[in-house]
Parts: sequence; structure tokens; C-alpha cells
Amino acid sequence: MRLAIILGATALVLAGCQTAEQSMSSAESVCWETGLKPGTATYTRCVNAGYRNNVAQSNAAANQAAAGAAVGVVGGAVLGAAVARPHYYCGWGCW
Repeated sequence: MRLAIILGATALVLAGCQTAEQSMSSAESVCWETGLKPGTATYTRCVNAGYRNNVAQSNAAANQAAAGAAVGVVGGAVLGAAVARPHYYCGWGCW
């Protein structure tokens, strides 16, 4: 159970590891590589749209990691409870 919680927390940290600076740099490089000139209104709109897209993708990845971690924790708890409970099988009857 403890391992599932640790893995879930690690996934959450790694999912949102793109910083604002990295998002902005990525957006700027994409716009520059398409031929837009820095300082123009088109370039600025492109960078802003790219930055918003990068942040949205980062947030979506973090949300998916959180959902996956929650499923893992719940599944681990259910599995742990099932294994801890003794089960008896009586094919023709128990005596």
C-alpha cells in the first residue's frame, strides 16, 4: 500500500515537470521556426497560443497521472483486503 502511494506521488511530480520558462521557450522556438519574426503581432499571438497549449497539455498530463495514481491506490487497497481475508472452499460441504 505504501509503495502505491509513493509511486502515485512520484508520477504526479513527474507529470507536471515542465516549467513556465520551458513552456515559453518551446512556444517561442516553434513560432520562430515557422518563420515568424520576433517583435511582430503575429509572432506574439503565436507565442501566446503556443504557451497556453503547452500549459494545457502539462495540466492534462498531471490530471491523468493523478487519476492513474488514485486508481492504483484504490486497486491496491482492494487487492490487499482480498488477500488478507481468509477464503474457504468447501466442494462437498464443510465439516
